[in-house]
Amino acid sequence: MAVSSEFYLDQIAQCGEAAAAATLTNQRNKYLQARAAWQVLADREVLNEASRAKREAAKAIQLP
Repeated sequence: MAVSSEFYLDQIAQCGEAAAAATLTNQRNKYLQARAAWQVLADREVLNEASRAKREAAKAIQLP
């Protein structure tokens, strides 16, 4: 199953909200670390989506 960047962005937002609502420091840190990990995945997926679109555009040009 392919995951879109929108999913990752939703996860980033949820972790940010959970971190803001956390009352314990270690809990807040856990959510902030998770948010950073989701951000890395989102950044990677955005690059993949752009690369995929570029490849598809190049294929469309080559088709007769």
